[in-house]
Amino acid sequence: MSRIGRAPVSIPDGVSVSLDGRRVTVRGPLGSLERELPGEITVDQADAQITVHRPDDQRHNRALHGLTRALLANMVTGVSGGFVKELEIVGVGYRASAASPQRVDLALGFSHPVSVAAPDGITFEVPNPTHIVVKGIDKQKVGQVAADIRQLRKPEPYKGKGIRYAGERVMRKAGKTAK
Repeated sequence: MSRIGRAPVSIPDGVSVSLDGRRVTVRGPLGSLERELPGEITVDQADAQITVHRPDDQRHNRALHGLTRALLANMVTGVSGGFVKELEIVGVGYRASAASPQRVDLALGFSHPVSVAAPDGITFEVPNPTHIVVKGIDKQKVGQVAADIRQLRKPEPYKGKGIRYAGERVMRKAGKTAK
């Protein structure tokens, strides 16, 4: 049996979970998230815990068991504490500026500035010109927005210039050598 799927999800104070057929809604101090349960997976709520069950040991049900539990745990964590992804900008003249919490303008060595608008539920912070902080309650959406920003100018292996995740290690290559 799935070790992840078997573990119960604890519900902290201030967070409420409602089950309506196949739909799970999680409400907390930061907002609310909804998700449809996949396949034949069922969810039970007792006291301050959610447990996920699968009907049998067929391969697709085993795959969905741990996934569903992880998605529910991320929903509970998101509405109670939120998720954060930090990006670093490396390169001479590369910088970011916050036009608003919903938009960030980037100078990435192109002939034009690049403007990135945040989707619903996502906010940007720019504590200094070389750091961008992406915040939100939906883990998938926060990660996707951060990946989209990183994709604008991926770190290159020769000088290391570009946008990278905070703490990401970029493998460097040796350049050409002159004789």
